[in-house]
Amino acid sequence: MIKELHRSLMENFEQLVSWRRYLHRHPELSFQEENTPKFIAEKLSSFGIEVKTGIGGNGVIGMIKGEKEGKTIAFRADFDALPIHEENDSPYRSSVKGVMHACGHDGHTAALLGVAKVLSEIDRSRLKGNIVFIFQHAEEKPPGGAKFMIEDGCLDDVDLVFGAHVSTDIPYGKIGLREGPVMAAVDAFTIQIKGKGGHGARPHETVDALVIGSQIVNYLQQIVSRRVNPIDSAVVTVGVFQAGTAFNVIAENARIEGTVRTFNPNVRKQIEEEIRAIVQGLCQASHASYEIDYLNGYPPVINPRNETEQLRAIISETYASDCFYNYQPSMGAEDFAYYLKHKPGVYLHVGARGDDPKTHYPHHHPRFDFDERALLVSGKIFLSIVNHYLLQ
Repeated sequence: MIKELHRSLMENFEQLVSWRRYLHRHPELSFQEENTPKFIAEKLSSFGIEVKTGIGGNGVIGMIKGEKEGKTIAFRADFDALPIHEENDSPYRSSVKGVMHACGHDGHTAALLGVAKVLSEIDRSRLKGNIVFIFQHAEEKPPGGAKFMIEDGCLDDVDLVFGAHVSTDIPYGKIGLREGPVMAAVDAFTIQIKGKGGHGARPHETVDALVIGSQIVNYLQQIVSRRVNPIDSAVVTVGVFQAGTAFNVIAENARIEGTVRTFNPNVRKQIEEEIRAIVQGLCQASHASYEIDYLNGYPPVINPRNETEQLRAIISETYASDCFYNYQPSMGAEDFAYYLKHKPGVYLHVGARGDDPKTHYPHHHPRFDFDERALLVSGKIFLSIVNHYLLQ
């Protein structure tokens, strides 16, 4: 049966590519997705699959029910884009100024649509259980879409949940699969500093928010190097520092924005406390006031051992043993973590860096693209999972 499923997927490869390129040309930002969920729902309906829309906001769910008792297996694909202006000149480049699929979500959606199409054609009497297709909005922007879709019931009665991410960090044909921590927890912070502005020639009459902000940025860089145990992985990055309006005016206000990435929940809490202490101490010493907006975002993605080992065995039935890439934990974040906090399952990475140099750019780069053959790898893995759990 598995060979038939894989063959059917391969026969639909051009269709998968067409869907992916259509989605790439028409990207939509997180929490602003309108046409993409409509496109997904229309395709699922055309396959004869039961569809529910508006799940947790803009999410879409498709379901295939078997005629025999068994497990319910869920697969998840995200479909939001990023606020990046595409610099590629491909015929399928983004048609929306300042918005592009720079992380492969268009590919995730196309691959899962292909899987849904193939599975919609099987005899339901052969299916021992149910299949749920989760098409999720807003992965890129905390609080993310996963949390809201779960609250709206997308995992109700689900036994196992799986997700796959195309990755240009991994060569095409290789698969990144590991148990334990896979991707980090992500937090975000905004620091507003209120000082006292004035003439650049009379600094003694002011409270310089720019200088205070500079000190805060410097101290933040010492949290990981001097406060966190070196055995624990952590990142504190400042991405925004805004202050001042003219060369001869002392800034009254400063704004700092950054992100924190961790795996250990105790370290996560420690870093937040350190950031608050640094800001409070420096502002108090400098006679400035401040506000901190600290957002606890996605938890870490942690693959359970048993399900990961089982998936490795399933994949090994289709691919050679050397297909597995030595994938190391990433400080990137993914709200697939919420699914794994509710249900057992696995999140894996599929190699998408081909021979063409255009597939060598990192994710979130304005020239990001990937080897579209990876769509088949993702799809074949999902089909193999269905075959193992529901068709044996």
